Amino acid sequence: MFGLRLPELLIILALFVLLFGATKLPQLGSSLGQAIKNFKRGFGEGSDEGTEANNKKDVATLPGASAGDSKAAASKVGSREA
Repeated sequence: MFGLRLPELLIILALFVLLFGATKLPQLGSSLGQAIKNFKRGFGEGSDEGTEANNKKDVATLPGASAGDSKAAASKVGSREA
């Protein structure tokens, strides 16, 4: 792990405790976890939007699909976003 062994990790942990205090460390860990969770959620939502746009195109290009079908599919997708 980057050449860090137990003594180096303990020194780094001790520095964190000295800098932030023992009461702040759980709050820092929690906020870091929330930030990572929000980042993953935002990243996942961005990829979902691309698949929804592709689904709209797929419905519009189906054989026998009329313009009304693609509008209905678009409204269904739009209702999920709201």
